[in-house]
Amino acid sequence: MSDGSDLILARMMALHPKIIDLTLDRVWRLLGALDHPERALPPVIHIAGTNGKGSTQAMIRAGLEAMGDTVHAYTSPHLARFHERIRLAGELISEPHLTEILEECEVANGGIPITYFEITTCAAFLAFARTKADWTLLEVGLGGRLDATNVVDKPRLTILTPISIDHQQYLGDTLPEIAGEKAGILKRGVPCVVGPQEPAALEVIEAKAARLGCPLLVHGQHWHAFEERGRLIFQDESGLLDLPLPNLPGPHQIDNAGAALAALRHLGAGDAACEGAITKAYWPARMQRLTQGPLVEAAGACELWLDGGHNPAGGQAVAATLARMPAKPTHLILGMLNTKDIAGYLRPVAAEAQSLTAVSIPGEANTLSAEDTQAAAAKAGISAGTADSVLAAVRAIAVKDPGARILICGSLYLAGGVLRENG
Repeated sequence: MSDGSDLILARMMALHPKIIDLTLDRVWRLLGALDHPERALPPVIHIAGTNGKGSTQAMIRAGLEAMGDTVHAYTSPHLARFHERIRLAGELISEPHLTEILEECEVANGGIPITYFEITTCAAFLAFARTKADWTLLEVGLGGRLDATNVVDKPRLTILTPISIDHQQYLGDTLPEIAGEKAGILKRGVPCVVGPQEPAALEVIEAKAARLGCPLLVHGQHWHAFEERGRLIFQDESGLLDLPLPNLPGPHQIDNAGAALAALRHLGAGDAACEGAITKAYWPARMQRLTQGPLVEAAGACELWLDGGHNPAGGQAVAATLARMPAKPTHLILGMLNTKDIAGYLRPVAAEAQSLTAVSIPGEANTLSAEDTQAAAAKAGISAGTADSVLAAVRAIAVKDPGARILICGSLYLAGGVLRENG
């Protein structure tokens, strides 16, 4: 039986404009009809970037909650259920509450074309404005400047995680163009924490910040985060923190943790918050070890991992994480969208993969076919085959190489399907 919210979300899909033109006009119109909930949010921390937004947000939330604060959080896309996108004062939104705010937005919108992301973002703002909390964490959906989340006049803080080339069809073909779109979340006089950036991106961010009088807290200048003797060392002008390594695996999480710590320290959070950010964050499908469910049973003696990274930087993060894990043959099960740079993703992971089994992503119109994925893997020098499903691929690898490591990867849509299928 379908939830009430699923039926409304399906109707909202049908309101989609014929062409996505990134503009805030539709959002402003609907927010006006809803009496401007975006003006009534608890203090906002707004996060944009290409990679690491979700992990950084999860760490900031864990840190704020460790000091006893309540936090609203908005994130996208969801993995298994839409409810994951809207967290109200620490709890995922309930089905009745979600149905109610979606219906209210649908009525206020009056059948006029609007994107799914825009109308559901307005619904999140409505829920946030009506529920008491100490903070609102907003993760940008796409870009920044014209993203539906970019309607808050005066956030308390903005954060830019590493920026790389992705979504060129909407954001531009060059790194400076893309950085310009992401830096569109900067607001006059509002401080911004900046994660590690390519020089071309940092130049654009610094110029924009200078025009708007935004104080910057830049990685490598105002704060440093690095691993030393199995610990995370963070340093800023307030001094040194010596912390455990992040519980989210992978060397790239050191940088995400650094941005989260820089944000928390700027907000005046103490040691308990900083430790909580590093040790209590949970973010599924980011090098997540699966430990129970039908897929784990099918894997037998094999370790089963899941990652949703889907661009070249995501491939680098996966490769660096695998390189640091105990030596063990690693077999990839890969499904990707045809809008992504599969060669760029595979280039770094090729050295870490014993084999690759290509699958298409179930229920996704834009999936790359298993055959095309197999061909791209062969071109990258990886021994590759295809399978009809993730489950079939897991079973085949478990028989062929018991005790190996299996990593299902390449797409958040594939990861979401795996989490649903695996219960």
